[in-house]
Amino acid sequence: PDPQPEPEPEPEPEPVVSRLMVAGDIMSHMPITKDAYVAETGEYDYSHMFQFAAQQLEEADYAVANLETTLAGGPEYSGFPAFNSPDALASAANGAGFDLLSTANNHSRDKGIDGINRTLDVLDEVGLAHVGTYRTQEERDENHGIYVADVGGISVAFLSYTYGLNGYQLASDKMFAVNLFNLDYYTTLANPNYELLKEDLAAARALDTDLIAVMIHWGVEYQNAPNSHQTDLAQFLVEQGADLVLGGHPHVLQPYDTISVTGWDGQEREGFVCYSLGNFISNQYDPSPATMTTAILDLELTKDPATGETTVTRVGYVPYYMIHRDSAPVGERRYLLNIHQAMEEYEAGESTLVNKSAYGKLQEALDHCHDILGAEGDLAA
Repeated sequence: PDPQPEPEPEPEPEPVVSRLMVAGDIMSHMPITKDAYVAETGEYDYSHMFQFAAQQLEEADYAVANLETTLAGGPEYSGFPAFNSPDALASAANGAGFDLLSTANNHSRDKGIDGINRTLDVLDEVGLAHVGTYRTQEERDENHGIYVADVGGISVAFLSYTYGLNGYQLASDKMFAVNLFNLDYYTTLANPNYELLKEDLAAARALDTDLIAVMIHWGVEYQNAPNSHQTDLAQFLVEQGADLVLGGHPHVLQPYDTISVTGWDGQEREGFVCYSLGNFISNQYDPSPATMTTAILDLELTKDPATGETTVTRVGYVPYYMIHRDSAPVGERRYLLNIHQAMEEYEAGESTLVNKSAYGKLQEALDHCHDILGAEGDLAA
């Protein structure tokens, strides 16, 4: 009889590689809300503001940001200091490519508990996942308020916290509504609730996901460097199992870094920390260009099939700038521009949005972004 053919060797399993993109604060100050108004229909449409970021976000396996406003229902919309934005903001964020929004920040309670609840209802309606605020104690108790996402075949447990609520207090029977990492969240803002964080991160570890990501609202507004409160808290979070710490609140960029610590189990471990990505959609312009300059962080995640270990294998970003065109018609006044793309179009004589003055501001914003985040990480350069 003919000899049996040798069986084909099993192919080596390929690593799982995915891209997680992270953006800063989505806000709707009244000039932003007014520019989204479509007089012909009486509706709101923010899509023009997101259109250039959407070109990058479509390449992500998963994209997250911080929603720093409530969606408490119209027609009485408001900006600072108590935000309430049209539901169309959520639709535009979803349409641009975002998958999950953190809802724990200092403006979460701007329109009371009803505002928290309706915001979550709207996000559910448009298909956006959310983490950090909750409608019931049962919602908060489920997985300790953790949201588990499939990021291109890599499982990530997302947690979200804020330092406080702009002096507001939650009623004793509503403490489940917002994840607060400070015990003194309505006074001195100086005493982290380490026990809560420890319990929640232990619960996250027990879910046995590939990675744990903590989205956190912290720091001092308009400061381009983290303070010791942030760096100490970042170290604690990584010690307790966080692989990614994704910060916001300062409204300006702060650096990112990879830190090494001794973990809860006595083993050395690393965590990636981005202290702040500044504003994403907003109308802030002072200090300029800091509050108008932002970036979308692009993290490559790789899971080793042999060890099952998942790591951040590349960190980069694309810089953006929120342009203000007050003399333009409504619906054409506010755009979040991809800085490199906008500058190249102007240099080629093809831009309808950037004039000579704006081009100079784009260059200033790019330099500022490189100063804070490092030019080597700029994926569009």
